[in-house]
Amino acid sequence: MQKEFLKKGENEIDTKNKLVDRILEIKTISRVKAKQIAEAILIEAKTTLNVEGDVLTSTLSGVCMGEFGVGSRGKGDFHVHEQIAEIIGKTNAVIDSSHLDDAGVMKLDDGKYILMTVDGMHSRLSDFPFLAGFHDARAALRDIYVMGSHPIALFSDIHVADDGDVAKIFDHIAGITAISKLTGVPLITGSTLRIGGDVVIGTRMSGCVGALGVAANLTPRKFAQEGDVILMTEGSGGATISTTALYNGMHEVVNETLNVKFFDACRSLINSNLISKIHAMTDITNGGIRGDASEISKIAGVKLVFDDNKLRRLVNDRVLEMLEKLEIDYLGVSLDALLIIARPEYANEIIECIRKQDVEIDIVGRVEEGKGVEIIINDDVHDLTPRFRESAYTPIKKVIGENTPEDFDYMKSQINYAAKMSIEKRERVIEQIRDKISSYKN
Repeated sequence: MQKEFLKKGENEIDTKNKLVDRILEIKTISRVKAKQIAEAILIEAKTTLNVEGDVLTSTLSGVCMGEFGVGSRGKGDFHVHEQIAEIIGKTNAVIDSSHLDDAGVMKLDDGKYILMTVDGMHSRLSDFPFLAGFHDARAALRDIYVMGSHPIALFSDIHVADDGDVAKIFDHIAGITAISKLTGVPLITGSTLRIGGDVVIGTRMSGCVGALGVAANLTPRKFAQEGDVILMTEGSGGATISTTALYNGMHEVVNETLNVKFFDACRSLINSNLISKIHAMTDITNGGIRGDASEISKIAGVKLVFDDNKLRRLVNDRVLEMLEKLEIDYLGVSLDALLIIARPEYANEIIECIRKQDVEIDIVGRVEEGKGVEIIINDDVHDLTPRFRESAYTPIKKVIGENTPEDFDYMKSQINYAAKMSIEKRERVIEQIRDKISSYKN
């Protein structure tokens, strides 16, 4: 904040007084102490405002995270992830970020696969640390399971702002380990820090949970084939549905998300070796069915067609009632359901296996030649493409809206250029370091 004031050329005394007032809004300290902190922040801001060189200067796109919808699981967010894959570049991984899949995969010397994933906690659950940890752990494990893998370990990271209660850490870890104990996958390592150390005031919490898995067979999205059928299990949501319930005053719906049915279904497929008969799996999270189906279509080069009636029946009754009451498109939010793509001749076997776990499942669509995603509603075919953002599920999100900005293409070009500049920066820095190494050897 202080740097932004200085960049705008505001008077230092005025900016310092603004900062003092802001500090006193959060911290219970004397004005003298707040002034001392503000003065120290001003010194640090000034000394790091004008820097030079590739390592210290930041690449700028001129596009803000919010206006481009980053993290909102829509067209803007998906485009940024594509640019991230471009920056990472080609690797020797079996599955990497360019495949738009749920986890990264490397092949081991013994022919087996090792998988890794990481999921950030839902930002709106900062005030609910147990729930945040619980659902973040579920998300990480889902990403491992849907690749046809047994998860073997969890790791976590949590950052709490300077004024946050220390016990937020404990609740967050308790939420993660609740899932750990329910699934038998241990939390084995992690990191705990403050957000920004001494100079980020407030009680905000952020963090992530990651998971590691091993597999003999893989079920990535790119394996979906023309002629396959699409099956989906029941879904009652996780962090997104909990957030919807909390911020719309329907707190009782949160309880519907507290289950491990997804894992029961996946384990039954793996343990019965049915996983070898499945082409692809994913969890319905990234922008809902709209988002995940679109990514599958793109990476596999096929068209997906869904039946609205069958999809709707698999959404938890209380969750669907809430979404309809709030006029939230159920096709555009995370339902945390398991989506399975396989040959038609294996469908009944898969259904029988999962229903034995007391988890409902049905055939909800098919894979065809072509591209894109369609949905059949009352015998009419409709396009089912992602919107600019996922369905607006809180009052604030409804105000922001889901519509694509008029200058979206221009913003994309700016972002593409920034990604290119970051790649070029990396290559210059690598070359500098290699030159140093050569000079040492000589």
